[in-house]
Amino acid sequence: MTIAEVVQYLETIAPPSLQESYDNAGLITGNAQSPCTGIIISLDATEAVVQEAIEKKCNLVVAHHPIVFGGLKKITGRNYVERTIITAIKNDIAIYAIHTNLDNVLEGVNGKIADKLGLINRRVLAPKKDQLKKLFTFVPAAHAEKVRSAIFAAGGGQISNYSECSFNTNGSGTFKAGAGTDPFVGNIGERHTEEETRIEVIFPAWLEKPVLNAMTAAHPYEEVAYDIIPLDNTSKNVGSGLVGDLPAPVEEKEFLQNLKTHFNLSVLRHTALTGKPVKKVALCGGAGSFLTGAAIASGAGFYISADIKYHEFFDANGRLVIADIGHYESEQFTIDLLFEVLSEKFLNFAVLKTSLNTNPVQYF
Repeated sequence: MTIAEVVQYLETIAPPSLQESYDNAGLITGNAQSPCTGIIISLDATEAVVQEAIEKKCNLVVAHHPIVFGGLKKITGRNYVERTIITAIKNDIAIYAIHTNLDNVLEGVNGKIADKLGLINRRVLAPKKDQLKKLFTFVPAAHAEKVRSAIFAAGGGQISNYSECSFNTNGSGTFKAGAGTDPFVGNIGERHTEEETRIEVIFPAWLEKPVLNAMTAAHPYEEVAYDIIPLDNTSKNVGSGLVGDLPAPVEEKEFLQNLKTHFNLSVLRHTALTGKPVKKVALCGGAGSFLTGAAIASGAGFYISADIKYHEFFDANGRLVIADIGHYESEQFTIDLLFEVLSEKFLNFAVLKTSLNTNPVQYF
């Protein structure tokens, strides 16, 4: 198995196109065509984690945070980023980061946090726009079902929890085959009229290539007529943060204690309690102050995130409780998430969780 095969699978779970513009997810070091000897999963790809991969004979580190975030003009070993890159390259260790693209899928980083809290009725807190496209194609009526099914199998026609969604209209199409063509119906040099079905299907933007390939392979025409348009609709399962319900209301102090227990916290920072039982919870792994307004608008009683600044705590304004549990602490179970998906896909292959705690923040 090659490193590319692991990467391709991870990118079906969290497509690279879903990463934020400032991010640097993807393969950072290494040759994708090299055989993969094993995988180490970590939240951070530090020098120590790369050394652990060397010792355990794993040549791929899959990390949540990219070790290279901004551009590197020099690589001299003067800081931990440069030292990590040097160590990885000298020892043929590939580093792959799956960052905000994994944050932006419902069953990604935030889904794992929701699992720990037992949240139900989950939805994306701030759905993204510009992630959907619509395909129009025209096919002989007798072949419409074959083409529709191929598009559906490639991931087209999914709208929230509904699948195989399409709209179909019947009409007459005309064409004249020119010299050198091999028309499926009609004769060269003569205008032909064919009863056709126009198929309309929505699909995620990142599936454009496989959807078009599937449509073309199933379509009987030598030249397939189709249109693709971008949509302004929000994609309900793609976006930042998550909101869900507890199975039963919990008193605020009990909920705070549950947070400390589930996330192994020695301390957490929070705003004043509201005195109301907690039923709806919003959350965002990592730095999430940008979603406080969305959390309030969702009607959540608690907003769990990290890296909240002093003045940003005032944004709660008594409408909910903001709980900052720490950046590493909020994302720590991403390691378990990646371990589960990779172990399930690649049976009888070395997929290991790092034995190192890469949290740079210490508590006294």
